[in-house]
Amino acid sequence: MRQKPTVLAREIVATSRLFCVEELKLRFSNGVERTYERLVSKGTGHGAVMIVAMLDAEHAVLVEEYCGGTDAYELSLPKGLIEPGEDVLAAAERELMEEAGYGARQLEHLTELSLSPGYMSQRIQVVLATELYEERLEGDEPEPMGVEKINLRELSSLAQNPRFTEGRALAALYLARDLLTQRGVFLP
Repeated sequence: MRQKPTVLAREIVATSRLFCVEELKLRFSNGVERTYERLVSKGTGHGAVMIVAMLDAEHAVLVEEYCGGTDAYELSLPKGLIEPGEDVLAAAERELMEEAGYGARQLEHLTELSLSPGYMSQRIQVVLATELYEERLEGDEPEPMGVEKINLRELSSLAQNPRFTEGRALAALYLARDLLTQRGVFLP
């Protein structure tokens, strides 16, 4: 196993309402020194959650919302921040109710994913939600989100959809499909 580089200095070089840019001066085990920058959360550090919500054995819920990063309406999975004092599964159910209008009788933590580990520290917890029922909570979204469904048999075509570009969401859908296939719930 490789030895992590030694941190020689660490400094916040820029901040916004949500993020900080941290500069890391590092020395690698071979003596080479480099400066890296990474985006770190300015928030409470409780993390985030993304939910693969299954309407039935084949269909998952997608939500459509405006995304500032791409300046477009995009399809993705329901997701959001974990609030102080909330565990991952409680946050998943709350976000599912706020964004898609569903609650879940069964919630299962699947994995943790990163977005761009080369320059971002954030990670997201992926949760599988099954046995859905209609239940809506008011959230903090500026407008109602569109709700659509995707057949897990159509993931390769979803990846070609210009309205669906989030890699973490695609990975989460494939992971859920594989798990449901292993359990005999989803038959490809």
